[in-house]
Amino acid sequence: ITKMRRLVLTAVGHQEAEHRFHKLLSCLSHPPSYTCVRASTHLMCSSSAEEVSVQILPHPRIADVLILPVEGPRPVKQLSSEVVVGAQCGSAVLRGAHVFAPGILGSPKYMKAGDLVSVFSDLEGRCTRGATSFQGKKVFVGNGVAEMDRSTIFCTDEPARGIGIRMVEPLYRSPSFDGVLPSLVFLQNLPSVVVGHVLGPRPGERILDMCAAPGGKTCHIAALMGDQGEVVALDRIRNKIDRIRQNAQMLHLQSVQAHCFNSTQAVSSDPAQETEGPPFPPESFDRVLLDAPCSGLGQRPNMGSTWSLKEICSYQPLQRKLFHAAVRLLKKGGVLVYSTCTVTLAENEEQVAWALDTFPCLSLQPQEPHIGAEGMPGAGLPPEQLRLLQRFSPELSWEQTETTAPLPCRADSDTIGFFIAKFLKN
Repeated sequence: ITKMRRLVLTAVGHQEAEHRFHKLLSCLSHPPSYTCVRASTHLMCSSSAEEVSVQILPHPRIADVLILPVEGPRPVKQLSSEVVVGAQCGSAVLRGAHVFAPGILGSPKYMKAGDLVSVFSDLEGRCTRGATSFQGKKVFVGNGVAEMDRSTIFCTDEPARGIGIRMVEPLYRSPSFDGVLPSLVFLQNLPSVVVGHVLGPRPGERILDMCAAPGGKTCHIAALMGDQGEVVALDRIRNKIDRIRQNAQMLHLQSVQAHCFNSTQAVSSDPAQETEGPPFPPESFDRVLLDAPCSGLGQRPNMGSTWSLKEICSYQPLQRKLFHAAVRLLKKGGVLVYSTCTVTLAENEEQVAWALDTFPCLSLQPQEPHIGAEGMPGAGLPPEQLRLLQRFSPELSWEQTETTAPLPCRADSDTIGFFIAKFLKN
């Protein structure tokens, strides 16, 4: 947090910086006030759907985005029976999920299926698995009904699977998409959808997504191309490649080619190499998306970060290795988009300044759509370059979020923390 604070408090004055930092911590602990859904515009079909009670609004500027209001925080009464879940599971509950059995850390000693329980998120990761009570730092996320006995969750040879607690009174009520039109709508944070549009893929192009899992941006790129061309998706973890392929199959996309490969090594030393998969000869791609591994400090809700300073600082060298590969793989005249879901200056604006200094062939380009704020001062970039960057900073409009302003008016600012830079290779 100290490192994060120093990076956020740049060039805006001490008093304003302190105020902004505390707003950032506050808004990161809450989910956005809406759910963002990307429509599969590449599928030309009609379907009938039952009437639903939830309000659905089109995004005013992005044609393939629908936004659905989230209700909360709601006045939910806490119960005496408490179930403790991990922080990641607790964050998912705040975004509308039920509690799956692997996320449960502790429960009442005699909990049976059908019991009504309150669910708490362990903020510091200190609850021992199988605990019957927990007095550590925790936060209430809602009430639910146990779907399993305690013995089924903790006392079996095989890890329990499936829903452990079905949420009936969540603190934040989000629309459920379980099994609803799986090929036609895709849950995706708004800035992640913006990335695909900024990249600007065109039918027939060959495009590389360097760190692609779980494949939301990959599939969006393929959809924007009308599924005409080739989208190469790389990720170094094999089971994540399976997830990319499953998403592409679910969305009926034929142009996605997923490979298990370390993108830092994706440039072939043999320019004459003629293989379908990686590594690839230099200048093989029309466009490259580098949605880089990062500290993830912009994710919402994030009620308790367990990152150490060493971990947060470890991402910058990896991001630069990936940048080197991306520039070499991009054709002259091609587009490179760099993005992260974090808020640190070191992983965002400082990386842009480094890239412009290291690669004279790169120049910053305007972004369309540009619905976030401009870049943050402090990395030595002039104002005209900061205006070309796109930083989603939800803390800047946190007071507005808590008012009754119409949802479409605040959808562009009440997002996760995110950063986008667009380059042209001259």
